[in-house]
Amino acid sequence: MKILTLHVDYINFKPLKKALKSIAELSDSEKKGQEVGESLVVLTAIEKGDSVKEGSAELVKNVNDIAGQVKTKNIVLYPYAHLSNNLASPDVAEETLKEAEKALKKDFKIVRAPFGYYKEFELKVKGHPLSELSREIRTEKKVEEKEEDVDHKNLLRSMGKNILDRSKLKEYDHRILGQEMDLFSFNEVAPGAVFWHPNGLIIYNELMAFMRKLWKDFEYQEILTPQVFSNKLWKVSGHWEHYRKNMFLTEYENKDAAVKPMNCPAAMLVYKTRPRSYKELPLRLAEFGIVHRKELSGVLAGLFRVVRLSMDDAHIFCTKDQIESEVQSLFKMFKIVYEETFNFSYSVELSTRPEKFMGKKEEWDLAEKSLEAALKKSKIKYSIKKGEGAFYGPKIDFHIKDSLDRSWQVMTIQLDMQMPQRFELKYTDKDNKEKTPLVIHRAVFGTLERFIGVLLEHTKGRLPTWLSPIQLRVLSFTDRNESSAKKIIEKLGKEIPGIRIDADLRAIPVPTKVKDAELMKIPYIIV
Repeated sequence: MKILTLHVDYINFKPLKKALKSIAELSDSEKKGQEVGESLVVLTAIEKGDSVKEGSAELVKNVNDIAGQVKTKNIVLYPYAHLSNNLASPDVAEETLKEAEKALKKDFKIVRAPFGYYKEFELKVKGHPLSELSREIRTEKKVEEKEEDVDHKNLLRSMGKNILDRSKLKEYDHRILGQEMDLFSFNEVAPGAVFWHPNGLIIYNELMAFMRKLWKDFEYQEILTPQVFSNKLWKVSGHWEHYRKNMFLTEYENKDAAVKPMNCPAAMLVYKTRPRSYKELPLRLAEFGIVHRKELSGVLAGLFRVVRLSMDDAHIFCTKDQIESEVQSLFKMFKIVYEETFNFSYSVELSTRPEKFMGKKEEWDLAEKSLEAALKKSKIKYSIKKGEGAFYGPKIDFHIKDSLDRSWQVMTIQLDMQMPQRFELKYTDKDNKEKTPLVIHRAVFGTLERFIGVLLEHTKGRLPTWLSPIQLRVLSFTDRNESSAKKIIEKLGKEIPGIRIDADLRAIPVPTKVKDAELMKIPYIIV
């Protein structure tokens, strides 16, 4: 069984027509559809091997767990076959959902969307860390494959080149551009992880170099932390209790450990390595951190949703008095990246204290006032989302609009008043007393994978010259002027150090060479 849970402000759905002929007709009232307010939407795919009894029990157990974490009493059970290509029979699937509904009714207000119907639906997902979770629930014993049973030829064949079905994609989908420009690929042996090709890795590395230059200009210090940590760390941070099912777990010398899904706890440990003085604050620690988060195969979408994420993370340790100036500095960084460099328009939202929150109300009031003052002094237009902050602090979200008129959430400035307390972080103030710093979490690109996907579609593959994998290509007419083409390449290489230049010296017509260079979106072509 696979589920995708979404903590939403609302969902409305309406059945349109039967997807399965055997399904009973809906009543007139059911055909009108339904709208549900704040709730946990549980998109569910029942798979082969799931039994009604064990499957419904496991579904109830997981819904109880997640609903308890997001503090909701409203559940929407929503059949969603698209999460799997290994579906159980309709009878088993429907019965499993019905049994789960009966059990959940004891503690929750339940709405079950019609089974076996095509439906239109609209929902708005909340933006906190637990608002989107995917889980795979196993109710049958895993059969171990014996080494002698493995057909190595078929195994290798299955790991061959994945064919991209373009019929389901729009013309400027980043997956098509990625294939035409030879930037990246995916393979079933590592679902949701990008295989960067030489051309794609140039874009990836250039963006990192661009960000590292900004880090230097804005006085950040770069760190690099491990990938795998003992569960002791995740228990302190709270991830072991609240996020474990979305983490890749392992063990070392019979002790539980996990691959990091977030960079924050590791940054806390770096801060904690020695006594800190107020004179060191603000301390800005930046990291290009690689994190892994479990995602169901049905929700993976090229570079937009991946399992292995590269984040330009930073954690700013500061005092209460420094919040405003640090946030203003982040606005300047955002403007350089999104407005001045990549020409995006954007909107800004300030999310305030939710009903369920950690810490003292006075701390929240101070934090919210500091963020709002920074927005006003920077003359940034913003809207307020009341009660939409994370349980540990208020936040500011930036949404960019691309050339296809789509909105994307990118940089988030998250003020955290709780993790420094959980890790018992301290600094000695000017009055020689120990105090706890605040932490500002922020990632400007968000994840490099998603940013590159958005940028490819925003520019239709025609990246700025400084970011293009191949900046210039020299084309020859015939074999007779091949040596002249090579001399031009040599001269340009000397006069423009670092230029990424190549040549097409094939014995084919020039128009074909030009067409190939155009497909690769190479900015400059010399014939």
